[in-house]
Amino acid sequence: MKLPHDPDTGSRYRGTALALVAMASVQTGAGTSSHLFDKFTPSGTAWLRLTWAAVVLWLIARPRLRGRDRREVGTALLLGAVSGLLTLLYFEAVVRIPLGTATALEFLGPLGVAVAGLRRRIDVLWPLTAAAGVLALTRPWSGEVDLAGVGFALGAAAGWAGYILLTKRVGAQFTGLGGLAVSMAAASAVTLPFAGAGHIVGHMDPQAFALSALAALLLPILPYAAEMVALRNLPTTVFGTLMSLEPAIGTVVGFVLLAEQPSWAQSAGIVLVTVAGMGAVRSEARQAVGDVSRPSSRAKQKTPDEQGSQLVSEGGLEPPRPIKGTSTSS
Repeated sequence: MKLPHDPDTGSRYRGTALALVAMASVQTGAGTSSHLFDKFTPSGTAWLRLTWAAVVLWLIARPRLRGRDRREVGTALLLGAVSGLLTLLYFEAVVRIPLGTATALEFLGPLGVAVAGLRRRIDVLWPLTAAAGVLALTRPWSGEVDLAGVGFALGAAAGWAGYILLTKRVGAQFTGLGGLAVSMAAASAVTLPFAGAGHIVGHMDPQAFALSALAALLLPILPYAAEMVALRNLPTTVFGTLMSLEPAIGTVVGFVLLAEQPSWAQSAGIVLVTVAGMGAVRSEARQAVGDVSRPSSRAKQKTPDEQGSQLVSEGGLEPPRPIKGTSTSS
């Protein structure tokens, strides 16, 4: 007997693919941005990229704020503030410690989100495995890690946790990229005091202009848009644990773009976080299948009226239900 197609399966695959695209774009963008740090400083580079993103997304999305609930606008502005500070802290970490190490420490934020949303005891295995990978990547016992860089990365971790939760909410309240455009405008405003805009204008040249535009496309325009759509299609817990792949991607990008060679311990950490990410996705898929296949007590005891309604539904007369995760607000 052929089982009916689960409409959420395609959404999970799309969400997973978009999350992977976002992670690769974030790390490539971070590696590209490092070439701008000497000219504009990490804080200046962060503001420049966020400003690029705000302008481009506002022109594309043209969000309408008139008549919208103030709480929804406030949530989008709060997401922008968190995104701006997250970018600042992350860049300050990357300039001090290797890209893979900074990303691994930053992953503690999504890991916390994953732990908070666990439902089954056995699922604790995946965050614990990811945590072991983070330890292997950072090697805190070696004493070689820059403490200021670690502090900035941990601050970015807290920001990333808040970013995940707020992006989920903004993605549900805004359609398209409208919420993201509002958020990037707020992020640009929040980071402006740290940027040194006069210094940036005085040192801008055609090469830096083009590189900053490319860097803004890679981070934050493409990954933030991909993550917002991904969070519409994935549970927060799965998205948070799936982000455990990012330290591995960051290590690879650091090796290719910045010639940062991982040690054996760091390589072991890459394997651990990859296993944790894949295990979390598979665990969630099994849990979802179990929820669909397990009949509820209400389904076991149907009233005559409910039985009649079921016959109508099986005859194809029931109107289609909206797909889970879509939003009707504009």
